[in-house]
Amino acid sequence: MIASLKQWYRRYLSDSQAAFLAGLLVVGFAVVILMGDLLLPVFASIVIAYLLDDVVERMQAAGSRHLTAVVLVYLAFLALLVFVLFGLVPLLSAQVSQLVQELPRLIGRGQEALMRLPQHYPFITERQVEDIMQAIGTEVGHFGRAVLATSLSSLTGIVTMIVYVVLFPLLVFFFLKDKHAILAWFGRFLPARRGLMQRVWREMDRQIGNYVRGKIWEIVIVGGVSSAAFLFLGLNYAILLGALVGLSVIVPYVGATVVTVPVLAIGYLQWGWGSEFVAVAVVYGVIQALDAVVLVPLLFSEAVNLHPIAIIVAILIFGGWWGFWGVFFAIPLATLVQVILNAWPRTPAAAPRRRAARARPSRG
Repeated sequence: MIASLKQWYRRYLSDSQAAFLAGLLVVGFAVVILMGDLLLPVFASIVIAYLLDDVVERMQAAGSRHLTAVVLVYLAFLALLVFVLFGLVPLLSAQVSQLVQELPRLIGRGQEALMRLPQHYPFITERQVEDIMQAIGTEVGHFGRAVLATSLSSLTGIVTMIVYVVLFPLLVFFFLKDKHAILAWFGRFLPARRGLMQRVWREMDRQIGNYVRGKIWEIVIVGGVSSAAFLFLGLNYAILLGALVGLSVIVPYVGATVVTVPVLAIGYLQWGWGSEFVAVAVVYGVIQALDAVVLVPLLFSEAVNLHPIAIIVAILIFGGWWGFWGVFFAIPLATLVQVILNAWPRTPAAAPRRRAARARPSRG
């Protein structure tokens, strides 16, 4: 056992760069896991600054000075942040409150529809319908208690939220403005030989940067188009459902399937099996098809070569650790792991060489 561990160490960690990178990754993951909640504004501002820095670099390449580009991009970011906080969030909050108030009536209509199922489908028994209704009632009770607990906890954390809202834009500005100085400061603690880290960073920046930027644009476009389409069709809670459709693109294979249920359920409870319901279903299907066939190939120029099983496992692991942000960054983090594994230096095992030497005939 000890000999096997020594052989594994010589093969994968004998290189000083590899050993340093391994230690750096362990420390980084430990900090995120243990102090993620405390440093959430810092991590979020780093991500936003990283995304905005691409625009700053493009403006500099076009001839703008660094500070001018930073100020212009930052002002555009502030305008978007104000729109989200004072325009979109109150609208979504109002629709959520309206949905919660109308939930008992919607559940009642859904129960009436379930009670009619045994009349049209003899293979469905009344006992099965009663079990379904009981399960729905239990889940609604859990949901109500969760909403109440969230509202009470939000009252105690409102001061923290205000501090986060103030700190977040400031951190984004300084990360954008002083990027080179911050990187130079961190570079003082890195070894002089860091070819492995630079190779990993270039590959990670190429794949993950493209993925995160493309995913944000996909959320905005799909969510905006869905909200506009639902408003045009007269669907209740159009902005809320459109936001859910936009956020569903974060989770591949699962998000679109899950969000289909509330969209079609609201449409059915509003109109029944009418032409309006069919129109909503068709428009929703067209949006999903255009997203998969047209939008995704246009936005993601660099494909993230991960097997579907790896994607699902990454979503389960990182989502369990960090909730929403873990789900959002599950694929980039899985890509980071893949990039590191592909770039990791390996020393050939010594055992095959020794066997080949013993098998070679001696001279003389």
